[in-house]
Amino acid sequence: MQQSIRLSLSLAGTAALALASIPFGIGSATAQEAKTTQGTAADLGVMSISLKDAIQPNFGFQGALQGAGTPNQAGIGGFLPLVTGDNSVFFLDAQANVNFADYNNYSSIINTTVAGTTISTSSRLGYRFLNSDRSWMFGVNAGYDSRPMATGAADTGVNVRNSSTVFYQQVAAGLEAVSNTWNFNAYALIPVGTSEYRLNSNYFGGALDTYGLDVGYSITPDFKASVGYYYQQGDLGTADSSGVNGRVSYNISNGLTAGVNLSYDQAFETRFSADLKYRFGSNGYGAPSKKKAWQTPVIQALTETVKHRDVRVHDTLILTWTLKLI
Repeated sequence: MQQSIRLSLSLAGTAALALASIPFGIGSATAQEAKTTQGTAADLGVMSISLKDAIQPNFGFQGALQGAGTPNQAGIGGFLPLVTGDNSVFFLDAQANVNFADYNNYSSIINTTVAGTTISTSSRLGYRFLNSDRSWMFGVNAGYDSRPMATGAADTGVNVRNSSTVFYQQVAAGLEAVSNTWNFNAYALIPVGTSEYRLNSNYFGGALDTYGLDVGYSITPDFKASVGYYYQQGDLGTADSSGVNGRVSYNISNGLTAGVNLSYDQAFETRFSADLKYRFGSNGYGAPSKKKAWQTPVIQALTETVKHRDVRVHDTLILTWTLKLI
């Protein structure tokens, strides 16, 4: 646990230094490019926006197919601004999801299939603010996630008995930086409480510490892509490995976004997933007024849903788990 905390603090510190340097490096170059190709912030009307008008509560639904240690799920979520300043917002972002069974007898956690139905929760408190010319949004957030997990048969052909339902928890933290072209997201997911359970007669399962950094690029205002690196550890060392991920997303219409994700690491190997999210009530998503300046990526980022909030689980043979203890 001490090693996990030291690693998370080290990554958070590195990410913070990187984000702090953005306005003097990438930020200045991007601002100059925005000046020459799209006009200044004043030309776009961004400086005249009142954040108290632009930042409103939004809510809706989200769903995702199973991925590397994450379940098939669908639920509701919302963003609630608690305190809105002239250039900043303090907020609560919360979700509740129904978790469904793995599909096609294909385990999302390696060996044991996840059975339905349980309800997971996720909450984030955060603070986001704009720089002086509103060309970048910076943010920090932290919160708590829970995941009850029901288990079923193994997809390895092994007959298992005494399948159980277990309960995982984690705390999480993140740093964000978003311009009209680039976005950066550093995150840490750290299990708390009991993180290892016996799932059935043959397998143990553990929640994973995950630390990562994503770098994204807006190909168009509606079409975005990102690549990332992450390090995961847990399940008594059987899942320890580095991984890479990629994502593309498209804003189909106001508030409706679809995305596809691809990841690879030694524990889960190649995993593909897809997701769909709908939010209305903010930035013109169902609101009575639709000002174009409100729909720039930087302004939209102030009320964007926080990413990376699933409790990720990996399982291993009891024999392997016992040998690791020895």
